[in-house]
Parts: sequence; C-alpha cells; structure tokens
Amino acid sequence: MSQQNARGGSAAWALVITSVAGFMAALDNLVVTTALPSIRKDLGGALHDLEWTVSAYTLTFAVLLMFGAALGDRFGRRRLFIAGITVFTASSAAAAMAPGIDSLIAARAVQGAGAAVMMPLTLTLLTAAVPEARRGMAYGIWGAVNGLAVASGPLVGGSLTEHVSWQWIFWLNVPLGLILIPLARLRLSESHGTGAPLDLPGTLLASGGLFGIVYGLIRGPVDGWNGTVVLTGLFAGTALLVGFVLYSIRAKNPMLPMRLFRSRAFSGINAASLLMFLGMFGSIFLLTQYMQGVLGYSPTEAGLRMLPWTGMPMLVAPIAGILSDRVGGRPVVATGLFLQALGLGHLAVVATADASYAAQLPALIISGIGMALYFAPASHLVMSSVRPKEQGIASGANNALREVGGALGIAIMASVFASRGGYESGQAFVDGMRPALVVGASAVALAGVATLFIPARRRPTTPPAGPAPEPVLETAS
Repeated sequence: MSQQNARGGSAAWALVITSVAGFMAALDNLVVTTALPSIRKDLGGALHDLEWTVSAYTLTFAVLLMFGAALGDRFGRRRLFIAGITVFTASSAAAAMAPGIDSLIAARAVQGAGAAVMMPLTLTLLTAAVPEARRGMAYGIWGAVNGLAVASGPLVGGSLTEHVSWQWIFWLNVPLGLILIPLARLRLSESHGTGAPLDLPGTLLASGGLFGIVYGLIRGPVDGWNGTVVLTGLFAGTALLVGFVLYSIRAKNPMLPMRLFRSRAFSGINAASLLMFLGMFGSIFLLTQYMQGVLGYSPTEAGLRMLPWTGMPMLVAPIAGILSDRVGGRPVVATGLFLQALGLGHLAVVATADASYAAQLPALIISGIGMALYFAPASHLVMSSVRPKEQGIASGANNALREVGGALGIAIMASVFASRGGYESGQAFVDGMRPALVVGASAVALAGVATLFIPARRRPTTPPAGPAPEPVLETAS
C-alpha cells in the first residue's frame, strides 16, 4: 500500500476506474442484440453474419481472458490494463464507423481481445488498492455495476438504436475510454504477479481449447449439433483442454496451476460461476425477445420493464458486499443463486402469449435480488481463495468460465427453444421459451448447490493487525 500512497492513488479512484472499465466490457456482451435489425438494414448481410456481430466479441473475449491475465501478471497489471482499454476504445470507434458487415465483425473481434486483457485485471487492481477489511463493500459496488451492465445490455442497445442510431452503442465507449486511460495512469498503482515467464505452451493449449469449444457452442444452434465443423470444434477443443490440464500438472510455471482446484473454495465458486452465467445469459437472451416479439413492447419499453431485475444490483449488491464481510460470502452467494433460480422458475410458469406485466413482476424482483446477492460475494470468494500473487490468473480463469457459461447457456437454451417452439407465433415462442427457462433455472439452482461445497469462513477470534490499513485509505485520497 505504500507504493499506492507514493502515487497518490486511492481506493475510491481504483473502484471508480475498475467499475467503469468492467461495465464497458460486460455491457458489450449483449448490447448488440436489440440493434441487429437496424444493423442489417444499414450494412446488409445474411442471418449468420448478424450472429457473428455478437459471437465475434464473445469468442475472442472468452478465449483470451486467461492470456490477458497472464500478460498483466508478467508485464505489469496497470500497464496491460491501460493497453486493453486503448484497444477496446479504438476498436469501438472502428465498429461505429464500419462501412460493411465484415468490417464490423472484425472490429467486434478486436474489441473482445481488448476486453479480455482489461476485464480480469479490474479485480486484481481493485484488490491491491482496497484494504482487506473493506473489500466486501468494494466488490459489492464493482459487482453491482458489472451485473447491471450484463443485464441491461439489451436495454441500452435498444434505447440507443431506437432514439439515436445503432452506431452509438459503440460510440458510447469512446469518451469513457478516453477518460479512463489517463485516470488509470495517474491513479492506479503498478503491480505484478509471480514474475514467472509466460507459459507459451499452456497459453496455446488453453486458447485453442477455449476457441474450439466456444466456436462449437456458438455455431451449434445454427449449423446443427451434428455438423462437421461444430463437432470438430467441440472435440478438438475438449482434447486441447485435456492436454492443457495434463501439461499444467507437470509444468514448472504453468499459466493456471492445477493445484488451485484442490481448494474447495476455488473449485466451488468457479463451478457456480459457470452454471450461473449459463442460466442467466440464456434467460436474458430469450426474455428480451419475448417482451418485444410476443408482448409487443418496443426495445426501450422492454428494457424498462426488465428494470426490477436488471436494476436491482445497483440497490442490493453493495449491501451484499457488506454482508459477505460480516457473515462470509458462501451463505450470501448461495441465497442469491437459489432466489434467482426461483425467479426464473416462476417466469417459466407465468409466461403466456398475453401475460400481464403484473404477473411477471414478482419473478423479476426475486431474480434481481438473487443476481445482486451473487455478484459481489462471488468476486470476493474468487480472490480470497488464492494467494495474492495468483489473483490475476484466478480472476482470468473465473471470467473465462463465466464467458464459456454464457455461450453455453445461449446455445443450450436456444436448442431447447428450437426443439419445442419457434418464431411462427406468440404461442409457439412461449412453448419453446418455457422449457428453456426451466433449464436455466435448474442450472442456477445447481450453481447454488455447488456453492454449498465451499468451506465456511472461520472468523479470527482476535482482531487482525488492525487499524493500520485505515489511515492508508484516508491519506491515499
């Protein structure tokens, strides 16, 4: 913390900078979905081209997350964080100015690469800046902002597209990025990981494996799960990841030490994160279409009606962070996941082709509270389950599993939807969506079960080396 004092940075500045950066990266996961009709009208392209405007970002983001974290640990977390913001901001401008669908897809792929470097380092930089006694509250605010970004992507994209133009879903990132770059340089402290050399074989195996699996998951609902390219991607990706595990067990300085998974805390929270994002991403993907295509709301109207769910993290997540400081993260995360599963299950029951908003409102509120209770304590559990020198790669691994879970959720729930319903009529859409939501609720409930395997926190009977961090936080500002 003395290094941070020397730089004049503060925990408050670190929280603001990392939260805004995380918001930008998380928002762009789903922000394009409600703008696709307008993009097609302006730039042309077939259906599979439009899908790639979403998938190109998800693919590079998920594949490069662990590599981005490893680069930060090796060459400096603040330095790589600034580099990630720079790439993300420049590619956002390129996406806004794209003259055709192919150039838009390319810009989205580069945008995902920038986010993959930037996103996992937000947590490590925040952890380094905030005293341990106050991290729960800091993670709560960080989690609230990131949860809001993930869930409100369709609302932001729909509102900008409807009232301004689709290009502004990308222009929005440019001024934010231009503000964050100098702020990060001036207000964040530099830190490094273990100092080990980059694990190039492990990087190639992990990146190739994630690419194959995520590519297969993205293309499965479109090309069919028995398609040659899809099966090749899934099997080759799985083989490469198995090779990555075997290699990492024997390697001297692996990118992701397999011994981390011996910890029930690390394994449990990562399993819960994958399953939670599986259920949440797939549900948001279908529910935003349901509100617009079946119930007849405009993109903005649909987003506003989702606010009891999507806006709840801003209200509840900071409280969840404080609770996790007092009682531990496990009970808070488990409660949140079971509440979200209950909310999704309720939505599956009440959804009809002419359902009233009043019938859906209780489920949206319950799901929103559940999501808010998850985000902050989950981040705390990830970062506290490893040694400080390994927090960068732990954050990268957790974010990679979240992204894979999101891609898996959209793929699985879209397949369930297609097998039981379709877009022919409102009733056909509901017939497909209801069993898909049951799958999403089940995945989130399993995430809650995985959380219960995390060991309960043992609070010390004597106070830790106490008030020392407090004056640091005060003088840093």
